[in-house]
Formats: sequence, structure tokens, C-alpha cells
Amino acid sequence: MAELRIENLAKTFKGGFQALSGISFDVADREAVFLLGPSGAGKTTTLRLVAGLELPSEGRITIDGKDVSGWQPRERNLAMVYDKHSLFPHMTVFENLAYPLRNRKLKDAEIRSRIGTVTETLQVSELLERYPSQLSGGQMQRVAIGRALVREANVYLLDEPISHLDAKLRARMRVEFKRLQRDYRATMLYVSHDQLEAMTMADRIVLINQGRVEQIAPPQELFDRPETLFAATFVGEPSMNVFEARLLQQDGGFGLSLGKSRIALDRDWFATGEPISPDRAYLAGIRPQHVTLADAGATGVNVVHGTVFAVETLGSRIIFDIEAEGTVVRVLTSTDTGRQYSHEIGTPIAFRVAPELIYLFEAQTGRTVRQAQFTDPAGQLENGFAPQGARRQ
Repeated sequence: MAELRIENLAKTFKGGFQALSGISFDVADREAVFLLGPSGAGKTTTLRLVAGLELPSEGRITIDGKDVSGWQPRERNLAMVYDKHSLFPHMTVFENLAYPLRNRKLKDAEIRSRIGTVTETLQVSELLERYPSQLSGGQMQRVAIGRALVREANVYLLDEPISHLDAKLRARMRVEFKRLQRDYRATMLYVSHDQLEAMTMADRIVLINQGRVEQIAPPQELFDRPETLFAATFVGEPSMNVFEARLLQQDGGFGLSLGKSRIALDRDWFATGEPISPDRAYLAGIRPQHVTLADAGATGVNVVHGTVFAVETLGSRIIFDIEAEGTVVRVLTSTDTGRQYSHEIGTPIAFRVAPELIYLFEAQTGRTVRQAQFTDPAGQLENGFAPQGARRQ
């Protein structure tokens, strides 16, 4: 295996469209790094540049310390798996797997040895004599992955390889990919627009948007401590609630206004970090799992009243959309708790906001100026993708 390094990589296509604007990141030896972002962010362009299918306008790409920016694809010793299976329909599974090895002039004994090891790992040994038309979608994708693994490449490039599979099979393939990456000690750059794939499979995530890197971090750190409004709202399902925030002085401290409602800010939260000015425009964010439902008649600190706008039942959880103070706030709660409240649209309801779990962003730049402070040692708060994992920051 080898280390992959991207340095100030830029790509401008004919007509002046700038797909990438000087991105930099690295993939350590035997590390799985995910390029995550929306459609059109520049993820696949980055992968094609690394593979040598496109040439960069600026910057360089190094593999194991060697600048390969101008090398031909065949010289880079990379293996690529696409979002579609890309198998040769006229070849058996065995011949599909053997194809890249025959191009390298390997002996038959070595070819059979490599294919035997890979097919056993992928559990497709019994499919060697079948043709692609005789395989299921999951089997075809495993064969496509196997064709990459037999090459023993320096770096494996994966372009949304399981996006076309059904939900159940995708869940299984996510587990298999992590096992394969560990077993083969593979250096892997994986493109995805699916945050669940990235959060569950990546060692680190490179979050990219409009050709620029927003943040690079391990999955849970990206969720807990987003550096920008884009990172905060893109990662997390359901998405973070965001509303215009006006700072107010009250009772010797500070608070936020949400329409006519007031949220008293946690003193430690407010005092941590750079100064916050009441004269500047901010956006406040809070994740749906950090908002608590309350009865319509509830009173007290940080209670906001509204009406039921919509309800989504997800089996073990329920999402309440509550219209309050001119905005809609999403609340994620357990099914047991959610059953205690009316699901009828227009019914009065209230919710409480935990002030120490608010994020604050500059309205103009989207930069994060305050992070949530997790202070729940017993794990009572459901902290995103990590089950029952709230932790102190």
C-alpha cells in the first residue's frame, strides 16, 4: 500500500467552469478516507484526477512520495470501482477477475491463486463460471470489487460503488467494505454523497462543497464539532434546525430570541471562545435530538410554544415538525415519548431547548463561533449517529 497526497489541486474545464479550487488533503497508508458532499461538489472530478483520467489545471498528486500528476493511468497502480458494475458481459466471473492480471502478463498459477483468495473473501467462489447476466446486483458489485482487489493496487478508488443497491444490501455491503479494508490493509479513497456510508465506514471524512474543502475530520468529530454552517447542516439526519438569532442581555446574562420566545444562554457556553457581539448577525442551530417535547401548557425557562405541523413515524423514533414563531423546528424523540403527544396537525404543543447544546454561526460567513457542549456523562442524550454517546467537549 502507499500514502496518497493531494496538494492545492484545481481543475477548470473548457468554458471556464471551475470544478475544484485548490483542495488539499491526504490519505494515510491503509486509511479509508471518504470524499463526502452534494452532487456537483467536485468529488468524482477529484477521483478522476487521482486516477489519471483527467489532468489537473493546478496542484499535484503524490503516491508514496512520487509526483504522479502527469503519469498515465496504467503507470499509477491504482484500482477503481465505479457506481455501476462495469463487468464484461461476454466473460465469465473468472475471466472478468482474471482480465487485469492477464494484461499484466501474470502466470496462470499466480492468477488462480489471487482469484481464489479474493473470491473466498467476497464469498463468490461458486459464481466463477457464471456470466454477469446470471448474477444479482449485489453479486455483480462484489465481482467488480474483486476485480479491483486482485490487482493488489497501491490505492483503491471507489466512486459510490453501492449507491445502486437496495437499502438492505447497502447496509450489508457497508459492513463488508470495512472488513475488506481491514483484511487487505487497503489505502482507500471513497466518493459518496450518502452521509450514513461516510459516518459508518470512514476513518476520516473530507467534506467538500462547490469545489472547496469545508472540513476534514473523523466522522464523530465532524458531527459534534462542525466548523461551518454547511458542515453542521449537511451532516446529521434529520438535519440541524437553524434560525435567525438575535442576542439579548437579560438577568445579568445573555439570551437568544426566537420570535417572541427567549432562550437563556448557558454562561459557560457563552464565555467559551471568541467574543460575541449583540450588534452582529448570527444564526443559531440545534440538532433535533437535542430538543425536548413539552405539553402545550408548559412554562419556564427556554420553553417555546407552537403547533404540530407534521409528524413522521420511523419505527423506533418519531419526528415532530413544530411550527413556532414563524419557523418550523424538527424534534426527534423516541416512539414511547412521541406517543404521549397528539399527532393531529394544528394541535398546540411546546418544546424545550437545551442552551448548552446550541451552535452559533456568523450569518455572513457561515463560520462556527460556538460549539455545543455535551455535558451528559450518563449518555442520556442521543448524540447523532453514535448511539447514546454524548460526551463532554
